[in-house]
Amino acid sequence: MTEIKFAWEAVGGDPALASRVSTVVRRGALDARLPVRELARGCVAACALAAAELGARRAGLAQVPEVRVDDGAVATAFRSERHLLVEGRAPVSFAPLSRFWRTADGWVRTHANYPHHRARLLGALGLPEDATPELVAGHLAERPALEVEDSVHAAGGLAVVLRSPEEWAAHGQYAALVERPLVERGRLDTAHARVLAPIEGTPLLPAAGLRVLDLTRVLAGPVATRTLALLGADVLRLDAPWLPELPDQHADTGVGKRSATLDLTTDAKAFEELLSAADVVVTGYRPGALDQFGLSPQALAERRPGLVVAQVSAWGAYGPWSGRRGFDSLVQAACGIAALEGSAGQPGALPAQALDHGTGYLLAAAVLRALTERSYDGEGRFVRLALARTAAWLTDRIHSGPEGEVPYEGADAWLADRDSALGRLRYALPPVSFTGGPADWARPPAPWGTDAPGWD
Repeated sequence: MTEIKFAWEAVGGDPALASRVSTVVRRGALDARLPVRELARGCVAACALAAAELGARRAGLAQVPEVRVDDGAVATAFRSERHLLVEGRAPVSFAPLSRFWRTADGWVRTHANYPHHRARLLGALGLPEDATPELVAGHLAERPALEVEDSVHAAGGLAVVLRSPEEWAAHGQYAALVERPLVERGRLDTAHARVLAPIEGTPLLPAAGLRVLDLTRVLAGPVATRTLALLGADVLRLDAPWLPELPDQHADTGVGKRSATLDLTTDAKAFEELLSAADVVVTGYRPGALDQFGLSPQALAERRPGLVVAQVSAWGAYGPWSGRRGFDSLVQAACGIAALEGSAGQPGALPAQALDHGTGYLLAAAVLRALTERSYDGEGRFVRLALARTAAWLTDRIHSGPEGEVPYEGADAWLADRDSALGRLRYALPPVSFTGGPADWARPPAPWGTDAPGWD
C-alpha cells in the first residue's frame, strides 16, 4: 500500500481513504529491474479512488465505494497500444529511425515516428530525406553523443544522450524537477463554477455531465482523457488540422471520445464557444507552446471562471529543458532508466511506456480530485505533471515489494473486442475499477478529426 498511499496523497487525497483500496498482486506483471509494477499499481489506484470519491460526492453516498486494483488489468492497460488489433492487424509501435544508436562515445535515442520529426532529424544530421537506418547508423557512429543531442534539438528534432542515473542526477533539469512535487496543484480563481447535477443509476459515472476539452497528444494526456471519458465525461479532442496523427495510436487512446480538428489561429471564435461551456481543459504540449493562443491556465480561467486546467509535458515546466519536446522513450534514456534496465553493451527499456501511462492515470486522478474540491468551494484549479518527474519517483523513491500472490498468465482476461468505424477492434479494458463503476467505454473511437467541434 505504500506507493498507493503516496500517489493518492500526491493528488491531494485524504490518507484515510486509502483503506478503501484492495489489490490483487500478480507475479510477472510488468517485470523489470525497476519496480514498475508498484508505480503502475499506485497510479491506477489513485485514479480509481479519486473517481470513487467524486462519484460518492455526486451520488450522495454515505461511503466512498471500494476500489479494486488487479495487477493483471493494470499490466494489460499499460501496454494497451501493443495489444491493439485493428481488423486483426497489429500496429507498428516505432518507426525505423526511432531507436538507440551507437555514437563515437556512447549512445543516443531518437524519436522520428512523425514525418516532421524524421525530416528534422535527418536535416540536423545532414542526411537525405530517404536515408536508410544503415546510413544513419554509420553517420552517428562517427559523432559524439552530446553533439548529436544539441544539433538535433536546435533543428527541432528529438534526440537525447543515454545517461546513467548519476549523470542525470547532476543535470540541471533533474535539479529543477525534484524541487517540485510529483503532482503540482493550485487554485486559479475565486469565482464559482457551475454546480454539477447529482447523479444516480448504474453504472456510477462520476464525470457524467462534465465537458472536457482534450488538447493532448502522445500518450500520457490521451490516456488521462480516455479515462475521463470512461467515467462519463463528454471528451472532445481537438487537433490542429495540419498536425499528423498516427491512426493506430488514435484508435488506442481515442476510445470513448470524439475527435475534431480546429485551427486556433483562424477559428478562435469556435474555440471560445467550446471553452464557454467546458469544465476541464487538458493540454499536452510543451510548456508555453499554447500561451500564444491564450491557453495558459490563468488566461483560460479569466474567460471561464471555475475551470479546471490540467497540463502534462515530458520534461516539466521549469529548468533548462522545460521548452524541449520529448516522449516516454526519450525520458527513459535521459533519466537513467534505459541504462538501469540494460547492460553495458546495450541500453534497455521498461516493459511498457510506463512513464506515459502512469503519468496519464495520475493526471486523470488529479483532475478528478480537483473536481471534488471544486464541488465544495466552486473555485477553479490547475494541476501539472511531467514524465521526467514521474521517472524520478520510479528511480529515486519506489522500492520493490514482495513477489505476487498469483501469476500473471497473459492479457486475454483483460482484452475485449468491438466493432467501430475503424473496423473490428481488439483493445485493453480499463484498469480503473470501483464498486458500481463502469467496466468499459460507452463508445468506440471515432476516426481522427471526423467529428464536429461542438458538445454533445
